[in-house]
Amino acid sequence: MDDLDGILAIKLDAKSEFGARMDNVCDAVSHSILIMFIGLHYGTICGIIALIAVAAILIRSVTRLDPALTKSAGSATNELIRHTFFALLLADLFSFDPTLTLIIIFLINTITMFVPYPLPYLIRSMTKSATAITFVNVSLILAWLVPYTAPVIAAGFIFAYLYSFIKAIINHKK
Repeated sequence: MDDLDGILAIKLDAKSEFGARMDNVCDAVSHSILIMFIGLHYGTICGIIALIAVAAILIRSVTRLDPALTKSAGSATNELIRHTFFALLLADLFSFDPTLTLIIIFLINTITMFVPYPLPYLIRSMTKSATAITFVNVSLILAWLVPYTAPVIAAGFIFAYLYSFIKAIINHKK
């Protein structure tokens, strides 16, 4: 639901520099708290890796405090939250310990928070309208409420993320 606030601010002509900065800070705080609690829940090593992810979130947040320099194309921190959500859903559905999966998610998402070029094929990057953002959020709710849809929906988000990351690296090397 986080994605809708910016579109609503634009549609309602309530967009402001202060609101953009506050949104960035609120996202960083909420995402940091959530990742730390989840990381610590799954042990010391996962907690330490979560702390690294939180440091990346905070550094990214500070570098994005000037909304004029920030291009809205989805957030790596939102992707981190989605991937964590899917790891926990799938772990529950298939009865496995998600610790290693969470560690990998925390590390890969931490790296992408510092990639200096856009990740153009993230699902959120391609959703520009309120309808598309609503569809993304409905798919997340569907994955949660109808557990057997979770693997398919998770695969869509994760493959789009990995493809975007690999494509960005290949395009940057050209």
